[in-house]
Amino acid sequence: MSIFSATLGSFNAISFLSLSHSHSQHDTFNFFPKFPHKLQYYRHHNHHHNTCSKIMMVSSSSSSNDTQIDEFDTALLQRPFAPNSLDTLRQARRSSDWKAANAYKDSGLIYNGRVEGINSGGLLLRFYSLMGFLPYPQLSPVHSCKEPNKPIQEIAKDMLGSILSVKVIDVDEESRKLVLSEKKASWSKYSKYVNLGDIFIGRVCSVEDYGAFVELRFPDGLYHLTGLIHISEVSWDLVQDVRDFLTKGEEVRAKVISVDRVKSRITLSIKQLEDDPLLETLDKVIPQDGSAAPDSVSDIIKPLPGLETILEELLQEDGIFDARISRQGFEKRVVSQDLQLWLSNAPPMEQRFTLLARAGRQVQEILLKTSLDQEGIKKAIQRVLERVP
Repeated sequence: MSIFSATLGSFNAISFLSLSHSHSQHDTFNFFPKFPHKLQYYRHHNHHHNTCSKIMMVSSSSSSNDTQIDEFDTALLQRPFAPNSLDTLRQARRSSDWKAANAYKDSGLIYNGRVEGINSGGLLLRFYSLMGFLPYPQLSPVHSCKEPNKPIQEIAKDMLGSILSVKVIDVDEESRKLVLSEKKASWSKYSKYVNLGDIFIGRVCSVEDYGAFVELRFPDGLYHLTGLIHISEVSWDLVQDVRDFLTKGEEVRAKVISVDRVKSRITLSIKQLEDDPLLETLDKVIPQDGSAAPDSVSDIIKPLPGLETILEELLQEDGIFDARISRQGFEKRVVSQDLQLWLSNAPPMEQRFTLLARAGRQVQEILLKTSLDQEGIKKAIQRVLERVP
């Protein structure tokens, strides 16, 4: 192997160094004999390893008989091994792809990747040179609703090789963790078509103690998003267990009552598709023409438990001059056994305002004589309820 070396300093010379072994044990070469400085190459041969271990640069001045010899370890002159260019390229690409994953996570952009494998917890999806993990709970409901009776693991097998639209939700390069979500991508695509008051046909996908999750069917016939029906929105009747009213796989009609676009949440209601029993009570149970049944006279009606104390406290409020039960009726269904107070939507007229109290099926109408407006009455009732245990 040959090395072309430039030498500076006191040598002021250029030398060609050869590590071939064709020369004798001590080889000396004069390259530029006409130059004033004598340039020599000197090799010290190692008998044991048949290698050159020292390079000595010899310089002598034409004006002096002194000779200077410098020694260099040959290791300093060895050419470094060329790196494995393929490994280096792969490492650079992986590093770049981890940066891309973080960019997708921060920007919320949608990535289309191919499903290349499955395991017990989810799908393995190609993200450039990386392998991302798509947990089963992060799949869009569109898959399970096509075959509701088929286990998700079996459905996943049919998804091998397919292209899914996903979002990056978790990135950790150090632990090689890349988590994806198809649900998040579906939200970005379809949530703009969901508005307050919309009515959807849905399929109950799970029932919990606090409510039921329903997958919403869109005009294309597919189920793209999931909403929650809280236990309080299942029925006007008293609901102690959601499972008494809804079962997994059941098809329901539900009304959108809230859309949180920041937290990607849709809240639904079944009961708001029906008339509030309170309205039924006002219109039918309690006569609206002024007629009164024998038990609707205030001095005969026994107040609901706890109501008498509330009426007494209301009379202590400024602006309320009278509070008495005028009529009562009975609802068809039980909403709650607890005492509830309802304010009429109609504003006070001629210093009169209607208040409704109900518990179980029983409803009692209370007439207030007051100089307060509707908001003032509401605040007065709030103060009373704070005082009454």
